[in-house]
Amino acid sequence: MNNFKIPLSVPSDKKSKYQQNYNLATNYTGRMLLFAGDQKVEHLNDDFFGSGIALDDASPEHLFKVAAGSKGTLLATHLGLIARYGQDYPNLPYLVKLNGRTNLGPNEEKDSSKPWWKVENIIKFQKQSALKIVGVGYTLYLGGQFEAKMLAKVAKTFQEAHQNGLITVLWVYPRGKNIKEEDIHTIAGGAGVAACLDADFVKVKYPYNNKDQKGTAEKFKEVSLAAGRTKVICVGGQKRSIKEIITDLDKQIKIGQTAGLAVGRNIHQRPLAEAIRLTNALGAIIFKNAGIKQALEIYNDQQKVKLKKTSKFLGIF
Repeated sequence: MNNFKIPLSVPSDKKSKYQQNYNLATNYTGRMLLFAGDQKVEHLNDDFFGSGIALDDASPEHLFKVAAGSKGTLLATHLGLIARYGQDYPNLPYLVKLNGRTNLGPNEEKDSSKPWWKVENIIKFQKQSALKIVGVGYTLYLGGQFEAKMLAKVAKTFQEAHQNGLITVLWVYPRGKNIKEEDIHTIAGGAGVAACLDADFVKVKYPYNNKDQKGTAEKFKEVSLAAGRTKVICVGGQKRSIKEIITDLDKQIKIGQTAGLAVGRNIHQRPLAEAIRLTNALGAIIFKNAGIKQALEIYNDQQKVKLKKTSKFLGIF
């Protein structure tokens, strides 16, 4: 944490803006709770309507309501949704997801390397909307037929983002024949690629199905070490019990040395009030180093738990 340095790809006249965006994205802690709204494209309506999913989730605005009711959440979604709903939620920090693909048809045949918008479009939108656009996000699939194109696009996009004082978050998923997506050594390799691409944060998979979760968290240190000064946040994974979600996050951060969580369906598929309670419980662990018991109390709303931040920036500035 205390080794944080603004990358040299950020020019001198943009360092103040970059630091401000970094602070907003991480709730002034250097850690991130990323609320993944890009699933509106990636999963179409499968994750937003149906059995076991709260009716609240049928509307895209549910994502904004949850983020607005939570503390320190960074909402990541595509520019269209921000343009449609951002005027009603001007105080939220936003990360614009630049690329994506749907779950229709064979994904290995889809070229999602090209960004939908350029960084200059995001800067223009930020100025005209006055919204808190703090950075850009990009998905990179390693091992597929479009890998080389995606690497080149990410490199150029992230360089332009830093030149304009924006932070960068890279989704890295190894995909392809005979590739084990949840192999920790492979995940660590992807985290290292993110560092080479100048990502501020890298969003990676986590082997939630392993029985020995403490041992898994210990092994996951390889990923955090491979990422270096690029910070690691894990995906939320399939919908799980509240205790599992909170316990897994606690181990990821305190044992695996990760720097947060990127969560989607485990939050937005719940009714608004419950979704906000769970988000705040996760935020307590991420931002305030709360324990499992304290986080569960926040979720269950049994009592108001006052948690003091360890330091404003957890030692990063």
